[in-house]
Amino acid sequence: MKRVGAILAVVGMLAFGFGVDAWAAKDDGSKVTIKSPAEGAKVKSDVLIDYELTKGSDATHAHCFVDGEYQKGWKGTVKGMAPGSHVIKVVAADKDHETLAAEASVTVEVE
Repeated sequence: MKRVGAILAVVGMLAFGFGVDAWAAKDDGSKVTIKSPAEGAKVKSDVLIDYELTKGSDATHAHCFVDGEYQKGWKGTVKGMAPGSHVIKVVAADKDHETLAAEASVTVEVE
């Protein structure tokens, strides 16, 4: 019975406009640009990500993800990527490390 109630609550939230937007990242006006590597670049297993973060009202720094996996401790260089195709994404984050809407990504080929 509790399961039916939970399902009805979710359906109700969606019907009243509390759907995906309730969980969407905040757009604070920030912008992220990846300057290097370029889209489709052939790179080594360690690659420096040259990016620009134009801070909006909440952004304080950026986070990096490789193939959707958070790169904890990232200081600008992605290390130890296996050979093959990888998507590198840089996302603006606030002081609480919550990601914001601003992001940029490139797909690279590790040799």
